[in-house]
Amino acid sequence: MIVVMKIGAAQESVARVIETAEEIGFNAHVIEGKERVVIGLVGVDGQRDKMTVIGEMLGVDKVIPISKPYKLSSREVKDEPTIVDCCGVLFGGENIPVIAGPCSVESEEQTIKTAEFVKAAGASMLRGGAFKPRTSPYAFQGLAEEGLKILAKAREVTGLPVVTEVTNPKYVDMVYKYADMFQVGARNIQNFALLTELGKTDKPVLLKRGMSTTIEEFLTASEYILCEGNKNVILCERGLRTFETATRNTLDISAVPVIKAKSHLPIMIDPSHAAGHWQYVGPLSKAAVAIGADGLIIEVHPNPEKAWSDGAQSLTPTQFLELMGSLRSIALAVGRTI
Repeated sequence: MIVVMKIGAAQESVARVIETAEEIGFNAHVIEGKERVVIGLVGVDGQRDKMTVIGEMLGVDKVIPISKPYKLSSREVKDEPTIVDCCGVLFGGENIPVIAGPCSVESEEQTIKTAEFVKAAGASMLRGGAFKPRTSPYAFQGLAEEGLKILAKAREVTGLPVVTEVTNPKYVDMVYKYADMFQVGARNIQNFALLTELGKTDKPVLLKRGMSTTIEEFLTASEYILCEGNKNVILCERGLRTFETATRNTLDISAVPVIKAKSHLPIMIDPSHAAGHWQYVGPLSKAAVAIGADGLIIEVHPNPEKAWSDGAQSLTPTQFLELMGSLRSIALAVGRTI
């Protein structure tokens, strides 16, 4: 349910509505609009028959049931696009941030060298995996906390905020110490224990779509984070698993306009994991900017042939620099900047 307050409703009225809703058994989430306040109420269906009292309270304009299974991420709750701020990097506005860096943190030299390259080319944030969930238990799984310390060192040297994947609820506190943004990978889209723990933090979460996840399931997964109080969620389309084998995954480029129609959350694109081959990363990145994506996350490695993971889909620093130039022209054509 959403409670729409009257224009100019006093803060005291808003506070009383929240207090009453919580007494009934709802969790209340306040959304500040340009003209009025909206209060999202999340609870079980059996509580709806108790909503009459709230509809009659001072300052309340109307109470509207939300029909969709995803509530707080829906445009029914908030029609204005959400802008997520990560250390001054804004996702969801006119500018399109580009996150870049290696798939895996391999060494301090490799990570810092890559960070310096991508920053010089115009990247806004540094990516790098300290924990690597792999299909095979025998594949490289990441440097864990040592990798996190290297990422923090790269941030110290370059000033770039850091995003890295967290794979397990027990690692949330550790990753929180070093990273500026959590990443939830495709394999963990329905790791609800992990999503719930991230919802209790105050740092942005980059939530990747699962390889077989519908858009409705994608948005519903974001609810696990939002309903715990963390409103800083950025969605990321990274390709679906289909019958096609020419690419690693099939990029669902249509997810961008569809999600923008259904949700107020920013949506970005990962062309590297969609492509699986560096030759396709540039064209997919250009398509993402043209269709309205709110960001890109691109794998870059100083020597892809020797990368410990995903070298085939990683750009060299020179290739990344050239791509950034092309992306700026496309962004300008659609009224945005990079």
